[in-house]
Amino acid sequence: MTDRHATATGTLPAVPAAAGPSGVGRFLRRRARAGWSRLRSSVGQAALVAVCAVGAYWFAEAVLGHQQPLFASTALLIALGFQREPKVRKVAEVAFGCTLGILIGDLMMAALGRGLWQAVLVVFVSVLAARFLDSGATFTMQMSLQSVLVVLLPLTAGGPFARSADALVGGLLALLVTFLSPRDPTRLPARQLRGLYESMASVLRELSAALRAAESRTAWMALVECRRTQSTLEDVRKELKVTREQTVLNPLQRPARDAADVMAVAADRSDLAVRSLRIAARRVVSILDHGAVDDDHRERLAAWFDDAADAVEILHRSLAEPQAEGRHRSLGVARDALGASAAWLDPHELAGGTVHGEALVMLLRPMMVDLIEATGASHAEALTYLPRV
Repeated sequence: MTDRHATATGTLPAVPAAAGPSGVGRFLRRRARAGWSRLRSSVGQAALVAVCAVGAYWFAEAVLGHQQPLFASTALLIALGFQREPKVRKVAEVAFGCTLGILIGDLMMAALGRGLWQAVLVVFVSVLAARFLDSGATFTMQMSLQSVLVVLLPLTAGGPFARSADALVGGLLALLVTFLSPRDPTRLPARQLRGLYESMASVLRELSAALRAAESRTAWMALVECRRTQSTLEDVRKELKVTREQTVLNPLQRPARDAADVMAVAADRSDLAVRSLRIAARRVVSILDHGAVDDDHRERLAAWFDDAADAVEILHRSLAEPQAEGRHRSLGVARDALGASAAWLDPHELAGGTVHGEALVMLLRPMMVDLIEATGASHAEALTYLPRV
């Protein structure tokens, strides 16, 4: 008899544990594959970090005449970090923290001398200063680390404040590299938004399939998929915040501000549209469970969901346009497609006059208004696409 183990919903066959060596071997192979994948994707950034770290050291030594300017390389490595796409604000904050920590150490060493109790006092003052300036733990750690190194390491021939100048060189070079980074700040949020619209179109098509098959389980799975979009929306908002900072702080990326503004509007209105879609999906589940709509109007609703999915896919493709002129033209096409779908949302015609069907259509109307506004239309313009009720 096959051994079984109990679960919350019944019993399942017991699965024998994998043998020790083979399990360890699979684990090591997975780790090796993941490691090689990270290595291949990091070659370019590793080369950039290496060249910049040595370049900061060379500049401080050859141009400024400092001996062993280790803090130039240290400040650059800490500020630039190992990010494939460094953020201007983060790099500036960390560079400022490193430089300020070293300056505090230099000032206190010049006044108090070197020693263990001086190091304790320097770290104490640096931590308090960092907490006053910023709430981040990383900023506090960088300031205290740099200041204690200044006190504990031997004094260089360049004088007590040469190390502060070295740190400034490293921080400025890290900022320069970040400014000159060829990264498109709108690339990631655009990809995330396209993923959101792909999910919305998939949910709409699943609801259409559920209505045609009169299968509430399919509609329930669509609702589950729709709920998963919340994490995508949160990621989009976080990335758009960083994108706005990039386009404000980096003069070379200001041309991307128009695209960032378009995406910010699309994200805000799409958030509301997704919330409405979740409620509509629950209503579809209820309609199918209770057989509240006849076959003819179920087919009409299914056709509408397919048409709405096509319109959302047009909106999804419009955000892939790299140029402002093409993007605005594509958004206009998406607006017309969404408006054409919205024009069919007459509760009586589409739902056959049943209470449950009309309630579903009334839930779909604000969703379409939000999606039309996501293309850049005003609220008043979006309302004009809806039929009167």
